[in-house]
Amino acid sequence: MSLGTILVADDDAAIRTVLTQALIRAGYEVRASATAAGLWRWVQSGDGDLIITDVVMPDENAFDLLPRIKKMRPELPIIVMSAQNTFMTAIKASERGAYDYLPKPFDLKELVAIVGRALSAPKAPRLHDTMDDGDTMPLVGRSPAMQDIYRALARLMQTDLTVMITGESGTGKELVARALHDYGKRKKGPFVAINMAAIPRELIESDLFGHEKGAFTGANARSAGRFEQAEGGTLFLDEIGDMPMEAQTRLLRVLQQGEYTTVGGRSIIKTNVRIVAATHKDLRLSITQGVFREDLFFRLNVVPLRLPPLRERTEDIPDLLRHFFALAVKEGLPQKNIDHAALDRLKRYRWPGNIRELENLTRRLAALYPQETISEALVEAELGQNGNKAHHAVDGLNGAAPDISANSQPEDLMGAVERYMTQLLAKYGDNLPPPGLYHRVLHELEVPLIAATLVATRGNQIKAAEILGLNRNTLRKKISDLDIKLLRTTR
Repeated sequence: MSLGTILVADDDAAIRTVLTQALIRAGYEVRASATAAGLWRWVQSGDGDLIITDVVMPDENAFDLLPRIKKMRPELPIIVMSAQNTFMTAIKASERGAYDYLPKPFDLKELVAIVGRALSAPKAPRLHDTMDDGDTMPLVGRSPAMQDIYRALARLMQTDLTVMITGESGTGKELVARALHDYGKRKKGPFVAINMAAIPRELIESDLFGHEKGAFTGANARSAGRFEQAEGGTLFLDEIGDMPMEAQTRLLRVLQQGEYTTVGGRSIIKTNVRIVAATHKDLRLSITQGVFREDLFFRLNVVPLRLPPLRERTEDIPDLLRHFFALAVKEGLPQKNIDHAALDRLKRYRWPGNIRELENLTRRLAALYPQETISEALVEAELGQNGNKAHHAVDGLNGAAPDISANSQPEDLMGAVERYMTQLLAKYGDNLPPPGLYHRVLHELEVPLIAATLVATRGNQIKAAEILGLNRNTLRKKISDLDIKLLRTTR
């Protein structure tokens, strides 16, 4: 008995064949078309229980067809595929009513699982608004790690769920928060950001909740807080890990009850804002240290989003460079290109400052050098000493490798790391090790750490990625880049 009929539209015959075979094996009937017109005829005739369609078709763009499909058959789930793997592709798919978006190439098992979820989901039309094709792109990158972010954002746009964004400094946490606001249902309201680390601790409560005249010395008039300023919109709480405990208690009350009082005030004020928080800290560690409330963490961590560091998405560097060079031109700086050797050098760099560091480097290259094409020598000069040592052993550290191997078990790894660091630092006594310690330690530990985790999971990359806290596609790339051959014998 068939589980349902799937309508597939893609002008690539190979993709149609692969999808048809996979879906038939899963128990579905399939009708496949190479054109948008063929798909539209089936929709008009009432055929099909679900659509899987490419965006770029020979006769019509699927984004132009989707509104007509949703108007005629709002209950029909649509899964959009595209090789144009940008943030705006994911957002447009969501805005035009698609159930989900998959970047090409995709995992067949994942697609079949999404089909099953879509057919079992409640049949209700999704909220959507049209967007102009000329909208600028707030997030840049086509790497697998960023595709996961795009898909998550597309699902969150029309909700008010509280989001916790984690990631190293410079990964673009505020950009993601702004994207959630600018393309969400609160986009007509204000976006208000506050950085907890930039405000004196004694002023944070006043800044967040406002104060009444005479509430404290210097309070000569009533002042509206950030919650009041963000009413009807989004409040972005950056570096939430630096919020003092007393302010955490007041924030928890707001999240629990949707109301607050100003500093020095007595009247209850109702609030209607979406909260997006961000931190570069490990808040679970802060909880164990007694500096962050566990109940507040769970209130904020409704939807966690981890932004990958740039070293985990180096394939995005060409797109990011084009984007930053284009911005430089708009600011009056000359147009620049970059040669292949220079690009390869940038991909080998570890980027401790992440995207912010790349943006600053791009501006310097555009402003300081007359050459139209940026060479490897210019990049090397700008990266400086840290860049030169990113992938080389640091003088004096040779022979201090940690005692872990591919046969180590995960529970042995932390002890090995501790012993390694103790031995390494003891070598220098009261003197500091030479620059480059971070990259040296990372180089010595990364390969055996990944290999040992794969042994423990019997080569299961999904489980290994979960244990390591890495994106699955990031782990696959590391296995390839680091030439970890153990995986090929444990699959």
